[in-house]
Amino acid sequence: MIEARHLRVLRAVSQSGSFSAAARELGCTQPAVSQQMRALEQSVGTPVLVRTGREMRLTEAGEALARHAAGILGGLVAAEEEVAAIAGLRAGRVRLVSFPSGSSTLVPAAVAALRAGHPGTRVSLVEAEPPRSVDMLRAGEADVALAFRYPTEGERAGGDPAGGEWRDLEVRPLLTDRLVGLVPRGHRLAETGASGEPGGEPGVEVGIKELADEPWIAGCPRCRRHLVEVCEAAGFTPRIDFATDDYPAVVGLVGAGLGVAVLPGLALESVRPKGASIVRVVPEVRREVVALTLPDLVRVPAVALMLRHLAEAAAAPRPRPTAGA
Repeated sequence: MIEARHLRVLRAVSQSGSFSAAARELGCTQPAVSQQMRALEQSVGTPVLVRTGREMRLTEAGEALARHAAGILGGLVAAEEEVAAIAGLRAGRVRLVSFPSGSSTLVPAAVAALRAGHPGTRVSLVEAEPPRSVDMLRAGEADVALAFRYPTEGERAGGDPAGGEWRDLEVRPLLTDRLVGLVPRGHRLAETGASGEPGGEPGVEVGIKELADEPWIAGCPRCRRHLVEVCEAAGFTPRIDFATDDYPAVVGLVGAGLGVAVLPGLALESVRPKGASIVRVVPEVRREVVALTLPDLVRVPAVALMLRHLAEAAAAPRPRPTAGA
């Protein structure tokens, strides 16, 4: 096998004309140069140098190697410099995939912090809900996935919280996102709530069973499945009239009086629920929001930094959802 060090020595010998001159140029001994050239000839199976008087001359094979050596060694130098830049966060990239409410709340602060400290690092973002986002990570289409999961029946019963779903990944918990109810302004439960308190703020408690006869507006497929599970555990199957992955659309449909919904708190941070009132649904439901990456990618400086900034963004104080006019 031809090694880069052999090519460096061959180029030095061809340029200087002798082993001794090449040794001086390379800062080593003449026997070391001779040994490297013998090793190279053994690797290629043919002589690469012949002695003519006091000088060394390249054979045809040696000329071919020397001709390619410049490009090979130049490419290695460029590769070394690029890797050093990536390791020093002067360059590099992070491909991020996130669910929509994470994109509008956690991602902006995290990306801004990374770019402020390391402007040479490029960050790209695409949106996908889990499990699609997790599949993209495993397929090498992303470096970091912002994802969420709801507690399963087994977890509520005290089972394995991981459920094996992400066992092959590096999991960084970010926050627990509480789900809140959304009902049309003027709805009977927005006015009184289960506790008898007025208003539609998150402090008003509404038992989910009180919404059994209401038309529902549901979110992403995973959220819809979980909504059905929670409602069935309360003794009814929700009548889902509308289903959309677009949270502003959910809010608009509720505000128009077309149904009720349960939304993650993150989804309401960037959407003003005009015409709707927010209530606190019981039993309480929360989802776990995490950042995922492959175990080997944790050692990549830009990826490690993105995970850190996502954690900092998640730890920042969260605004309380409020109803719009």
